[in-house]
Amino acid sequence: MSESRKIRVLVVDDSAFMRKAISMMIGDDPQIEVVGTAINGEEGLQKVHELSPDLVTMDIEMPRMDGLTALRKIMEEKPTPVMMVSSLTSEGAQATLDALELGAVDFIPKQLSYVSLDIVKIKKELVEKVKYISNRKHLLMAGFRNRRAGQISRAKAAARRQEAPAQPVAPSRRPSRRKMNLRVVAIGTSTGGPPALQAVIPNLPKGFSVPVLVVQHMPPTFTKSLANRLNGLSPLQVKEAENGELAEKGIVYIAPGDKHMTLTRTGVENFIRLSDEPAGVLYRPSVDIMMDSVADHFVGTTMGVIMTGMGHDGVEALKKIKKAGGVVIAQNEETCVVYGMPRAAVEARITDRVSPIDRIASDIVSYF
Repeated sequence: MSESRKIRVLVVDDSAFMRKAISMMIGDDPQIEVVGTAINGEEGLQKVHELSPDLVTMDIEMPRMDGLTALRKIMEEKPTPVMMVSSLTSEGAQATLDALELGAVDFIPKQLSYVSLDIVKIKKELVEKVKYISNRKHLLMAGFRNRRAGQISRAKAAARRQEAPAQPVAPSRRPSRRKMNLRVVAIGTSTGGPPALQAVIPNLPKGFSVPVLVVQHMPPTFTKSLANRLNGLSPLQVKEAENGELAEKGIVYIAPGDKHMTLTRTGVENFIRLSDEPAGVLYRPSVDIMMDSVADHFVGTTMGVIMTGMGHDGVEALKKIKKAGGVVIAQNEETCVVYGMPRAAVEARITDRVSPIDRIASDIVSYF
């Protein structure tokens, strides 16, 4: 790649250590150039305008202008892919979820260090994400502008409905699907997953007739905060899964960020099991491990849904679900932050539906 074609990154953080650590990790790659650093959101916003980077890493807590304020201004004034630098605390998790709603594409754990045993994994994943997200920046920012325009339109429409007399609603004319005796929905997602889940879970109807199990690649504190947020937005109960609890219909179970989630059966009832094992897998929780377990307990009656994320976690279990007669739905490329996990399913030719994120909930419901 020529010098002019390098991926240009701006690093914004009030910590000199973090600026250096991030710059060294991504700057070691010959395809990436750190074109500037900034010590607060105000300076970061100014340099976004001056340097036009392909991607920004942004700390959340900074003096003068915090990361959320800077992010909001960037997305209003010069939409650019932003990865937040997040502390692994409850407050950090809440702020990160706020940032993802505002348009950030992903986050970096703040507890990274060159003395960390995980630094090789963190560095490799960070570089891969920077490359992938930067290469999709025009598509991602177009998607953000479309979502924002849609939000504004929906808000205006809601205001008009409040002012106008109620009108009868025309029946939906979605294409009919074959109804199936499905007994569980298993969802897997990673990079870009929280906003994707927020587009799906709250749109599942009250009284949904089966349990929903979700694996989202996130740290432990983040999955609990994500479950709480989705619960506040959804007609269904959404909770972080607990070891030994009964998997009940109409409840959404989010796997904790540091535990694999599987099912065990006692008589006719299915219980959730959380475990550190197996240890030798890239992610804990693993989409493959969760979906494989679900497929074993609900043979031929499982729906697997795979959404935005890097890599191919989930594809092997989805093959099993499909082979047994279940249903596989994948998010389409245009609405993914990272089209990795869904791509693996599409290329394996096991998908029944490949849908934009705003249609996945209705596609799920159409099979019931």
